[in-house]
Amino acid sequence: MPILSKIDHTNIRHDAQAQDIIISCQEAKEYGFRGVCVNPKWVKTASRELAGSGVKTICLIDPPIGDSSHTKRIQVCKKAKKDGADELDAVISIPDAKHGRWEKILKDIKPICKMGPAKIIIGSGYLTDEEIVKAAEIVKAAGATCVKTATEKDPLENSEMAEKAKHLKFMRQGAPGLLIKASGNVKTLPNIKAMIEAGADIIGTSSGVKIAKELEELRGN
Repeated sequence: MPILSKIDHTNIRHDAQAQDIIISCQEAKEYGFRGVCVNPKWVKTASRELAGSGVKTICLIDPPIGDSSHTKRIQVCKKAKKDGADELDAVISIPDAKHGRWEKILKDIKPICKMGPAKIIIGSGYLTDEEIVKAAEIVKAAGATCVKTATEKDPLENSEMAEKAKHLKFMRQGAPGLLIKASGNVKTLPNIKAMIEAGADIIGTSSGVKIAKELEELRGN
């Protein structure tokens, strides 16, 4: 599969306006990205702009640490689906993970996975290696289609590529057969290649256009 078709083009800036989201969608269509990931308020806009293109509308749920109430999370997910989200990228409760409340996490994300397809974000930068494996196991048990490393403000953003690659290995160990999405400061063509080599099926990045242009330059030489 070509590199660009693995990219979930991400625009979760809190100051984003409708036109910014539309531009992100246009970029995704132009470069053949897999999807466009937005905050809940922009799902309807993205869905309308991407209609018929084959590019997925993806909604980010409860960043950065998944600490909203279960009721609120379900409400946001239902509205996102109603507004046209093809996929839900939902964060597990990082506080619950750090306290070992795995059954609570499972109970929380199962209904989200049923609404899915759902890519569940485990916040791997906050977790120990053992917790990454356990979180991935829970995500698989919940019925998710994909386990994802991180979202905004995750400590993983400041990690070296080798550390990010190690997280993917532990996620694969805990959830064999599940898709893996890597994100968290994946901003260059070498970055994205490193993540794919480490086992990522999908890449979440706000630098999709930059990466596409790097690829074009490489092919032109």
